[in-house]
Amino acid sequence: MSSPRRAIQVLDLLARKGALGVRGIAQQLDLPVGSVHRLLLELAEENAVERNAEGAWQLGYRLLEITDRQLDGVGFPRLARPFCEAIAEAVGETVNVNVLAGDSCVCIDKVRGGDGMQLDWRVGARGPLYAGGSGKAILAFMGEADQVRIANSGKTQFTANTLTDAAALLTELGRIRERGYAIDNQELVLGVFCVGVPILDRLGRPVGAISISGPTAKGPGAAVEPLVRRLHEACGQVSRRLGYVGAWPPRDVVAPPLVAAS
Repeated sequence: MSSPRRAIQVLDLLARKGALGVRGIAQQLDLPVGSVHRLLLELAEENAVERNAEGAWQLGYRLLEITDRQLDGVGFPRLARPFCEAIAEAVGETVNVNVLAGDSCVCIDKVRGGDGMQLDWRVGARGPLYAGGSGKAILAFMGEADQVRIANSGKTQFTANTLTDAAALLTELGRIRERGYAIDNQELVLGVFCVGVPILDRLGRPVGAISISGPTAKGPGAAVEPLVRRLHEACGQVSRRLGYVGAWPPRDVVAPPLVAAS
């Protein structure tokens, strides 16, 4: 039996039975005690399990963290869909819903507008956080350590407008936090412009973004404000339903750090 399968069986057993000792787990799963002990130690390193005061093994907080993120990711597209349909009909361009996935953002829903020329990501497409309206909207509201790490990581120069310099990207993220929205000035594809606003969860963490993309030029200032107002209305309502209670629009909001692994 593979280690991942054994790990899932152990976690499932602890979820159903509560705290158990090594021998109890081994007996219930018909596995060698030594193998179970080694597996528990590995799971403990990832904070998936932990010992209670009596020395028995129980589920750790890491699984709650993973489940919380998954539920956020699954829940908000359904909440966002009516807003996206209304925006697409009003502005005639494509509205994309993106979710944070590791160091990327993934398009999980989109609504095409009425314009004949539709330039957008396909559902399931994965993009970087350092470029694009949704990616930068998410990154700008992540914790400072994550911003610096991604800014200093390797980057692909998609177009001449892609921000690959770490200092320039960090400066741009500061501007995004100040104004509450991100602009993609042909950073991923020439001829495609985008404006994006983040979606925040109850802890103030960015879990995704909604963006409007199309061939019409978009830049910071009064001309883009009608689009920004629609995005802020949509993202604000979705964020509230996810439990976010902070100021909106989310200017100068920085996500709290995740619980550090011991």
